[in-house]
Amino acid sequence: MNKRLLQQQKAAVIGKASALNAAAEAAGRDLTAEESVQYDAHMAEARGFDARIRRAEELEAADVAAGVVVPGDGRMSVSENSSEDPRGGFKSSGEFMKAVRGAQSAKQNGHAIDKRLTVDAAAPGTYANESNGADGGFLIPPEFGKEIFQLSLTDTALLPLTDNVNVSGNGMAFPKDETTPWGTNGVRAYWQNEAAAGQQTKPVFGVTNLRLKKLMALVPVSDEMLDDSNAMASYLPKKIGMSVMWKANEAILFGSGAGVPLGALAGNAAVTVPKDTGQSTNTLTALNLANMIARLPPGSFPNSVWIINNDVLPALFTLTLGNYPIYIPSGGLTGGIQGNPYGTLLGRPIMVSQHANAFSSAGDVMLVDLSYYQTITKAAGMELATSMHLYFDADATAFRTTFRMDGESKILTPITPAKSANKLSPFVLLGAR
Repeated sequence: MNKRLLQQQKAAVIGKASALNAAAEAAGRDLTAEESVQYDAHMAEARGFDARIRRAEELEAADVAAGVVVPGDGRMSVSENSSEDPRGGFKSSGEFMKAVRGAQSAKQNGHAIDKRLTVDAAAPGTYANESNGADGGFLIPPEFGKEIFQLSLTDTALLPLTDNVNVSGNGMAFPKDETTPWGTNGVRAYWQNEAAAGQQTKPVFGVTNLRLKKLMALVPVSDEMLDDSNAMASYLPKKIGMSVMWKANEAILFGSGAGVPLGALAGNAAVTVPKDTGQSTNTLTALNLANMIARLPPGSFPNSVWIINNDVLPALFTLTLGNYPIYIPSGGLTGGIQGNPYGTLLGRPIMVSQHANAFSSAGDVMLVDLSYYQTITKAAGMELATSMHLYFDADATAFRTTFRMDGESKILTPITPAKSANKLSPFVLLGAR
C-alpha cells in the first residue's frame, strides 16, 4: 500500500484516541475504564502502522533507485528529460546564451549554475574537467545547431547541388573511371570476326581522396547583448549561417585546395569559352551562352544552373533568338531551386551570386553541373560550443561554430569528345569580353 495512505490512516486512528483524551480533559476528569481500553486499542493500532509505513518507504526507495516512482497506487518510469530534449530544456538559442552568461557570475559567487547546461552538455574543459562546464565551455544543444545548419542551406547555397556524402570519420576515398567509350583505354567493345579470339580490355580506375577541412566561426558576444535573449536568438544563428554559406560556396567554386576544398572552377577540369569573333567589349550575346551549353557533357544540361553577377542581369533582357526572348524573368521548380526569383535562361535556372566576377570579365557568367562535384561533410553536421573564459576580461562570451567539409571535382581534366576538338566539362566559364 502507498505510504501516504498508510500515514493518513494512522493519523485517523490517533485522532480517535486524541478525541477520547480531549473529552476527558474538558470534563476535568481522567479516562474511564472503558475509555482507557478504547484509548489503548487506538494507540496500539496506530503503532501497528509504523512497521507498514517503514516497509512502504523501503519499497519506494528501491523503486526510485531502479528509476521508478509510485504516484498513488500506480507506477511510472522517470528520467531526466533534458538529456532527451534536442533543445536541452531551453526554449530558444537566446535563452541558452543568457544561461551561459549567468553561469559565469554563478561560479564567481559560489552559486549553482543552470542545471540544463550540465545535462549531457558539459564540454571537456581547459583543465580536463568534464564535471564543470564553466571550466571550458558548454556544448550548444543539437537542435540549435540544426537550426543554424538549415539557415546556411538556403536557396542560394551550392552544397545541396553537389554529390554530398556524410561521413562519420575524417575522410573518404571515391574510386572512379574517367575513360570514355571512344577512348584508347578502359573497358571497350570490339566487333569480332567469326571464330576470331576476343580482344581483352580492362577497367582503369582512379581515386579521389577527400579529407574533411574545418570551417570555423568564433563569435564573442558582449554580456550586454546577451541580456536581450530574444534578439540574440534571431540575430546570431542567421549571421553565422550566412557566413558559413558564403565560405562554403566560395570553396566549392574557387577553393585552392590548400586547407580548403579544391573548387570546381579552380582545378584543371573547367573550360573557358572565349568571346565571339569581333565581339565588342562589355557585351553579352546569345551565341556566348549557346557556346557555353555546347561545352557541357551529354546529360549535364538538365542538372546545370547559371551563376551570374548582378551586373549581367540588364544584358539578359535584350537577348533573343529571332523574335523570342531566351531569358524568362520568373521561374518555377527548376534545378532544385524552388521558386527561383531570377527565372531561367535558355531553360536553366539562374543564381545571381557575388561569387561571380564583374560584368564582361572572365567568370561573370558560369554554367555548372555540380553533380560532378564530390563533397563530404561531417555526419554530425554543425559542431557548436561556447566558452566564458576566452574573452573573460572583456565581459564577453565566445560562441564557436565548426563545420567540416571537403570537395573536389570528380574529373581531373576536361572530357575529350569523340569527334570534336572542343573539350567538354560540367564546369563552364565565359571568357572576358
